[in-house]
Amino acid sequence: MDLGLAGKVALVTGSSRGIGRGIASRLVEEGADVLLCARGADDLDAAIAALPGPGRGVGLVADVTTPEGAVAVVAAAVEHLGGLDIVVNSVGGSGARSFEAMDEADLRTVLGKTLFPALNVSHAALPALRERGGGVIGMVTSIWGREGGGGPSYNVAKAAEISLAKAMASDLAKEGIRVFSIAPGSTLFPGGSWERRLRDDPGGMASFIDRELPWGRLGTVDEVADVMTFLVSPRASWVVGACVTVDGGQSRSF
Repeated sequence: MDLGLAGKVALVTGSSRGIGRGIASRLVEEGADVLLCARGADDLDAAIAALPGPGRGVGLVADVTTPEGAVAVVAAAVEHLGGLDIVVNSVGGSGARSFEAMDEADLRTVLGKTLFPALNVSHAALPALRERGGGVIGMVTSIWGREGGGGPSYNVAKAAEISLAKAMASDLAKEGIRVFSIAPGSTLFPGGSWERRLRDDPGGMASFIDRELPWGRLGTVDEVADVMTFLVSPRASWVVGACVTVDGGQSRSF
């Protein structure tokens, strides 16, 4: 199936590692030109060097948790790649693991890592998307935004991000800007939290996988990236405002 992504210009935040890196790679493989961004130059350079083609990848060291960083990455996509058609918000972070340990500062920190970057990058991208006559904004959220689980501040932030995507979808549809979110389950990648847990507590992780994951394993970056790549393509033109789970049956919500 031709996804119709050749020649499209995409911005993927948090794309030097993990799910964001996987999405950027898939988009380039489908022929899109992609602006990758992250705070660390070394990981970003490695991600760009590994891109498969035939599309192009350009990197920018930027912190999209700041309003200035959000504006900078959009401007770089327009300047270096000629415009903007697709935005994937993939930046996030967790906080306290219990309500007792959670306080206002913790919640503000996690919202600042997760919700506000998505809000600010999306706002900054609107003029460029409108210039192209429309576009797509996809949010990488979590199953812990759809139901209880994970740390409480992370749960709140991801639920807010899913809600934001839904509200944006209704407001922006009339301008031809399609918005949706995906909710990955527990996903393994180098340097991620699940890799660390497998190393530090193999017995506990074996029990977790047996109890929580019907397929008997953690998800992969490729499995998540493939879904996002399809959803930002013209082939998914009628997916608007939805939150699509990519979790191997891990979550319990309908």
